[in-house]
Amino acid sequence: MTTKTVTPVKVYSAKDTSINDILKEAVANANLQGKKQIFIKPNLSHPEYLPGVVTDPELTSQLIGLLRNKNSEVIIAVGESNGFNYPCWTAFNKTGMKKAVEKAGGTVINLSEDKIVEVNFGNKTSVKRLFLPKTILNADAVIDLPLMKTHEFMAYSGAIKNLFGCIPSNKRIYLHPYLPEVFYHLYTLFKPALTIMDARTGIEGNGPTKGKPVKMNLLLTSVDALALDIVATKIMKLNWENTYLNYIARKTGLLEINIKEEGVPVPTVARRFESPCIDLPVKAQIIIYQHEYLTKLLFCSLDIVQLFQKITMTYRGKPVKEQN
Repeated sequence: MTTKTVTPVKVYSAKDTSINDILKEAVANANLQGKKQIFIKPNLSHPEYLPGVVTDPELTSQLIGLLRNKNSEVIIAVGESNGFNYPCWTAFNKTGMKKAVEKAGGTVINLSEDKIVEVNFGNKTSVKRLFLPKTILNADAVIDLPLMKTHEFMAYSGAIKNLFGCIPSNKRIYLHPYLPEVFYHLYTLFKPALTIMDARTGIEGNGPTKGKPVKMNLLLTSVDALALDIVATKIMKLNWENTYLNYIARKTGLLEINIKEEGVPVPTVARRFESPCIDLPVKAQIIIYQHEYLTKLLFCSLDIVQLFQKITMTYRGKPVKEQN
């Protein structure tokens, strides 16, 4: 059995420590000095700003300001890809992210419009290649800005899941039958130098966009996205070994992970997040996502997706929200 000690994950109380101080310490611990090109991946899984669902534009702006304070020549790009239901620029504008980023001296990029590089992984894997944005691959450092959420198909959505939005095709939904493997490739390829999870508001139930907000007043930081995700699941009282995180830990050769938890003790802030309601629409999609060709057949056009959403809306008796 391979054992590895992972760099600490720090849990902060947003009530007791200012956001600026938290970000400042996180940046200092990430060894970003001398980096010329930094890519930041927010979570824009909804076309309008909702706390806990979409990364806070103000927090992103503060982070960019701190990064540029040490090096005014650094190029900082904040990027997201088109959603299946809406273009990325809609989310950038309506959430206020574009305005916040540019005010701080960064630039926003629609990864679906970026130059694409084919990355091959060989024949020993089900996912033999991915087409990824050149901007991220050329970056000196990647910073991941996830949120703390449950996920109705994946149980948990956090730092590594947030990297899925780096895939530029809005038909990345076709990769759902292979998500654990895709997540593993993204995690090991991009290797985020810093992950900052804004858990001031979490999402429980049928996340990542349709769940219920939970006030947690926490921020988590680490230079290891996998370690941070594991600590986040502990706070949510989820068993990470029953999620895709276990697959990634095993693929990276880690059957046992020792994580040094710092800051606020996890047991004092842990709260059992409500699990997703696996109703008929969710069950149907879970079955569909297990099969590549069935996924491609039933999600081949926006019209079919919107029809499925209307059926879901009628079944649940409430509005259905956009998903990225």
